[in-house]
Amino acid sequence: MTTIVTILSEGYADWETALLNAGARQYYGIETRFATPGGKPVTSAGGLKVMPDLAAEDIDVAAIDALVVNGGTAWSRDDAPDISAVLIAARDAGKTVAGICDGTLALARAGLLDMVRHTSNSAENLDPTGYAGKAQYQDQAGAVVDGRIVTAPGTAPVSFMGGVLETLGLRNGDLDFYLGMYGAEHRAA
Repeated sequence: MTTIVTILSEGYADWETALLNAGARQYYGIETRFATPGGKPVTSAGGLKVMPDLAAEDIDVAAIDALVVNGGTAWSRDDAPDISAVLIAARDAGKTVAGICDGTLALARAGLLDMVRHTSNSAENLDPTGYAGKAQYQDQAGAVVDGRIVTAPGTAPVSFMGGVLETLGLRNGDLDFYLGMYGAEHRAA
């Protein structure tokens, strides 16, 4: 069974991976699991309390297909959780590694964005990480997929969902239909 693990931090942005996880589970039968730094319960920006399935540090990358970092203000703080080891292990194992909004900061700190095309909330958003990939930054409103790395600004949960599912080999007419349906409100009138 295909498995996606989403890493949530305290104050995570509820909307950023909700569509991905709900669509993956409901429409594709993908197992969705949730991890947090230290395996501690977290509360979202909107007040949703989550008891994780496991600690981010205990993720067995051999047993998953995608590792997703949900955005939230925790990733931009000086004391941001360090999940670099599991991100690097997932990338090195050929798994999809994805980050949305400030979740891209964790990927940048781990060096995953140094050699691949990527995006975030802005190019300046990634500068404090000291990453070496600025020349690969794509200034665009939607998700960027480069190999098995997927990044998106926090305003792009629909294309982020599409990018992650595409890397899992699920790009088909059904996915295109869902992307069109969920993105319809953003079309120019």
